[in-house]
Amino acid sequence: MDLFLFTVDPGWGADVVAAGAAGIVVDWERRGKHRRQRGEGTQINADTPGDLARMRAATDGRLLCRVNGYGPWTAAEVDDAVARGADEVLLPMVRTAEEVDRTLELVGGRCGLGILVETVDAVAAAAELARRPLSRVYVGLNDLRIDGRATSLFLPLCDGTVEAVRAATRQPFGVGGLTLPERGAPVPAWLLAAELLRTGTDFTFLRRSFTADMAGRDPFVEVPRLLASLDDLRVAGPGRAAAHRDAFVAAVTGVSGGGAARPA
Repeated sequence: MDLFLFTVDPGWGADVVAAGAAGIVVDWERRGKHRRQRGEGTQINADTPGDLARMRAATDGRLLCRVNGYGPWTAAEVDDAVARGADEVLLPMVRTAEEVDRTLELVGGRCGLGILVETVDAVAAAAELARRPLSRVYVGLNDLRIDGRATSLFLPLCDGTVEAVRAATRQPFGVGGLTLPERGAPVPAWLLAAELLRTGTDFTFLRRSFTADMAGRDPFVEVPRLLASLDDLRVAGPGRAAAHRDAFVAAVTGVSGGGAARPA
C-alpha cells in the first residue's frame, strides 16, 4: 500500500519519502471548506503554490496537489500546479462526470488527474467516473459523512459503500488514512489498516495524526515499521482476516470498544 504524506515541510517530507513513503500531498483546497466542515474538527490546510515548488525541489517522490473543487478557478489552479512540478492534481468534492471531463481537458495530459469520491452523488456515479482516464480514485470519508449527514466516519467501510466504489474502480484506489499501528482513535490504526487491505486499497494518506504521533521519532525507523505491519496484515490467513473484520465492525458500531485487542 502506497503512503502519501500531507506536508509542506521539505525536510520532514523528504525524510518520510526516503524512509519508504510513496510521495507528498500539497493541499490547496479551502474554498467553502470552512463553511462545509464547521465544527467537525477536520484538517483545513493553507498550503500555497510556493509550498508546492519547495516540495518539488525537496523530493523525487510522487508529488500530488489537491486543488479546490471544480469551478471558474480550476484552469488557473491546474496550470499553476503543473508549472510548479505536480505529478498529479487531485480534484475534490466531485459530483458529476462533466466536472471530471472538463478538468481532464484542462490538464491536457500534462500530469495525472485523481478524484476524491466524497459526495453522495459521486458514490452513485462511481462506475461512470471510473471510466475516465484517472490516475487514482480516493474515497474521502470525512466529507462523505458530512454530505450524507451520517453519524459515523467509518460506516461506509462497514455497509458496503467503499466496497462498491472499489469494485467499480480499475485505477489505483485509496480510502482513509493511517498513523503508527498502535495509535489511532476511535479505531486502532492497525485495525483500520487490516480493513483497508481487505477492501483492496492501493494507497492511503498520512495526515496530522501521523505527524503528531511521530513527534520525537525517527521516520527511518517508523515508516519501515508501518510498512512491515501492512505486510504482516496482508498475509493473514482467512481466520485471522475474519477476526480483524469482526473487530473492525464492532469498533465502528460500538458493539465493543474502539480499543479492541489485536487478534493473534
